[in-house]
This record gives sequence, structure tokens and C-alpha cells, in this order.
Amino acid sequence: MIYFDNSATTRMAPEALETYDQVVKNIWGNPSSLHKLGDRAHQLLEASRRQIADLMGVKPHEIFFTSGGTESNNTAIKGTALAKREFGKHLITSSVEHASVANTFNELENLGFRVTRLPVDKEGRVNPEDLKRALDSDTTLVSIMGVNNEIGTIQPIREISEILEDYPNVHFHVDNVQAFGKGIWDQVFTSRVDMMSFSSHKFHGPRGIGILYKKEGRMIMPLCEGGGQEKGLRSGTENLAAIAAMARAARLVLTGESEKAARETAIKRRISDYLAGKPGIHIFSPMQDNFAPHVLCFALEGIRGETLVHTLEEQDIYISTTSACASKTADEASTLVAMRTPDDIATSAVRLSFDETNTLAEADEFIAAFDKIYRHFAKINHLGE
Repeated sequence: MIYFDNSATTRMAPEALETYDQVVKNIWGNPSSLHKLGDRAHQLLEASRRQIADLMGVKPHEIFFTSGGTESNNTAIKGTALAKREFGKHLITSSVEHASVANTFNELENLGFRVTRLPVDKEGRVNPEDLKRALDSDTTLVSIMGVNNEIGTIQPIREISEILEDYPNVHFHVDNVQAFGKGIWDQVFTSRVDMMSFSSHKFHGPRGIGILYKKEGRMIMPLCEGGGQEKGLRSGTENLAAIAAMARAARLVLTGESEKAARETAIKRRISDYLAGKPGIHIFSPMQDNFAPHVLCFALEGIRGETLVHTLEEQDIYISTTSACASKTADEASTLVAMRTPDDIATSAVRLSFDETNTLAEADEFIAAFDKIYRHFAKINHLGE
């Protein structure tokens, strides 16, 4: 089996699974309980928080545990909009955000907030000058993803941060779900970033657990009231086993991070070199420093993306269309649409996404399998004539 769909989800690391199993069996007290079983659970909870904070270079009390990237995004965006609505109701995002961000802004717009969606260029990147023009005295939030989940574009977070230095009261949120452990931390996080979202299952941790980084001093409104866990921001008994497993997965993925990113880049380059220049092939994830090393999106004219996905699946090769979260909805290829890609090309797009467990041998096997498909469809569609 060749699994090239790691941006959708990753296989859980054996070490993280071991941690999960041991915590479930041995540390099952409620972290909020006063007895020694609860205290033991609380100590592990806070140790996991400290470990994640240390890995990210932030403070432990700035780390909050959620159910995943979607909840983290909703909490950061809605929490800011609602907490600051008396100071302004203008929100800024991009036109290529993940559905959990885009649909949250749609909902806020229906509630009376004013939303500016920044356009992108032919590489799916926002222009910081557009942001500068959009900011006004009513703006309370800017939310721009770090790495695009469909084509791997790295957004200009550093340049945006510089602009927002002149707007200290505007919250800056970055959806960094696709960025963690990819050797690009300095491109997607600055001291001006106020909030970030992460999802454990994107870096070999368990599903159903995630992280919201919130800088100290930035106030947001909780979305769920309850017993006051997570300093009142996210009530509900913490999923301790998943949190501990996520902390271990985070440490593992950052161990040898640069070497792992280099391997992913090599795989991407091998396949990109094969695809480059072939008639009917459109590559949307070029080999450039401002694209993530693990995402390769391309289209083959004349064959819909889902058809190619299922054709390769028959050979035990697993890829996806653009975003797994949108692949069965009308939001499919939304990034490519925002890039003004023709519809017939956008609907032909597929996404390959790699991790450190993939190999160049798998890349070669993919190329061999895809080449047969390409030759078949190239002949049918008269490509290159």
C-alpha cells in the first residue's frame, strides 16, 4: 500500500498509541478531582501542556486543549468576534481558507458582522498590500492560514505580522493545522500571532484532540460553558489519554524535523520532475520555498479528480482530491476556484501529501502506476497533438 493522503490524516505513531493505551489503563482519574487519582491525572495534563508549549516556544498557560482544528478555529474566530463586537464588527480572512474557517466567517456574516475576504494570486497567496487596504478602525480580527491545505501555499505570515504591528488591538489568528512539523515554523509563526490552531491527527497523534494557542492577554469568549476546565475557555472533562498521546506525537514529529522535511521535499521533487512539461498536466504546487514540502497538487486534463483517485485506489495507492473535508461537497477545489483556475481543470485536480514515513521507492511506484493512466487518457484526449 502507498499512502499519499497525509494532509487528510496520518497514521497514529506506535509510540503515541502506546502512551494512549497506558494512560487509559493506569491514569483514569478526572483531572479536576481533589483526591490523589485526580491529582495524578492533573499532573500528567499539565506536564503534557508544558511539553507542547516548550516544543512551540510559548508559555504553558497559552496552550488550550480542544477536540481538533475545527473547534480551535471556531473558538478563535467566534470567540474574538463575540468578545470584541462592541469595539468593531469588521473581520478579515482570505478566500482560500479551510471550510472550518470559511464557514465560520459565513455564519458570523449572517449574524451581522462585516467580512472582507482577501483575493489570492495565481499561486493561492494573499497580497499583504490588500490586507493593509482592508484594515480600518472597525477591524477586530484577521485570520489567515499558514499553509493551504489544498495546494500547500505558505501564506506571508511574517509580512502580515509586520503590518499588524501598527494595529495592536486587532487579533491575529493563524490556522496552522497543515504547518506543524514541516520545517517551516519560522515562516508561519511570529511574536505578533495571537492565536493558532492545530490538530493532532495531522502529525501522527489520535483523532479528536487538538490545540489552540492563545497569547496571554488576548481575551476571547468561550463557546461552551460548563465546569470551567481549560481556564474557563473550553469546559468539559479533558481527554487526558489523547492529550498525552498528542504531546508525545508532537515531540516525535519535531525530532529530526529538518531531515524529515527534506525527505518529503525529495519525494515531491521526484514526482514533480516526472509531471513537469507533460501535455495536459497542470501543477499547482511548484518546487519553491514558499510552498510546503509535503503537498503536491496537480490536474490531468480530461479526467475528473475523483476518477483518478479511485483508479489509483484499485492499485492500492491512496491520494485525494483537494481537501478531504470538502471532497464530497460543493466546496471542492475552492482554492483553485479562488485562483481563477478554469472549472474543467479545477475539477480534475488531485492532491498528494507526504510524511516522513514515505519513500522515494513509493514515489517511483506511483510514477509507474500513474504513467500508464496518463498514457491511456492522453491518447483518448489527444493530448500533445
